[in-house]
Amino acid sequence: MIKPVLQDDAFLADVHNAEADKLHLWWLGQSGYLIQWQEHHLLVDPYLSDSLTKKYAGSDKPHVRMTERVIAPEQLDFIDVVTSSHNHTDHLDGETLIPLLKANPKLTIIVSRANVNFAANRLQVAPEWLTPIRVDDQPIIVSPFVFQAIPSAHETLEQDENGDYKCISLIIQVGSWTIYHSGDAIPYDGLTERLKRWKIDIAILPINGRDPSRGVPGNFTGQEAAELGKEIGAGLVIPCHYEMFEFNTVSAQGVQHCFSSGIHRGRRKNWAEVSFTEIRGKIGFVSKSFCQTMEQYHALSRKLSDDPPLIEITKWTSLDSCNR
Repeated sequence: MIKPVLQDDAFLADVHNAEADKLHLWWLGQSGYLIQWQEHHLLVDPYLSDSLTKKYAGSDKPHVRMTERVIAPEQLDFIDVVTSSHNHTDHLDGETLIPLLKANPKLTIIVSRANVNFAANRLQVAPEWLTPIRVDDQPIIVSPFVFQAIPSAHETLEQDENGDYKCISLIIQVGSWTIYHSGDAIPYDGLTERLKRWKIDIAILPINGRDPSRGVPGNFTGQEAAELGKEIGAGLVIPCHYEMFEFNTVSAQGVQHCFSSGIHRGRRKNWAEVSFTEIRGKIGFVSKSFCQTMEQYHALSRKLSDDPPLIEITKWTSLDSCNR
């Protein structure tokens, strides 16, 4: 089984020692991320249990884990807000969120308004405990984080009787950064135009693709994720949703060509290249921090010019050097 680079006490030490005046982002596996800014903490789609492995054991769709858990949810007793993009367990996990809520009694939990009753039942709380968010509505502010929702197609755009979307993507603004976390998603007409309303600094996109033989709805392929990142001018594209379950993954090395193809085609403008050469099997973090300027480190930047250089990440573990 793949072992996270940062795990348990080492992971917590890294979080607690992170500099407060920089944006920090850690990958927790699947689509889960911890985002830290000025000593405030946001969890996005965390899955920190073995609930799906237990649920599907002995079935025709076993969820065999490929990667060890990064951290037990009850150890994350400093979280301000958590979000869920939709009701699938690897994005709305009772065995993660119930312990998390006990450890953080003032926790804000943001879900699509379409999913409030389902989520309340799974988390064993009253619906009033949850903070509903709607597409194209007023932003939800949990300072210093600002959240706006757009529709997500997984694999269809599904709405409830009130027109609320059951699967959403989030635009998260914090400090001077704008982060697009797609949740589970595939391309659909109008997606690029919606996203161009913002200057996306970081786009977090699944890459496990769509394979009907898996028996579950799919996501972007690596090629589609790379193309969307280029189309919206994202400063950095971060792939996720792979190497969690054996039946529903892709090879990160196999996807590398999709992200690097921009070089060979000479497509430099507003393009982020992510090299997977040394990150395979290193689930558990993205980096210690994102640097303030392009001059500090060629791979990451807080602000990108209209025609930035290619962003190439060749070794995730070296990124802490940008703070020295």
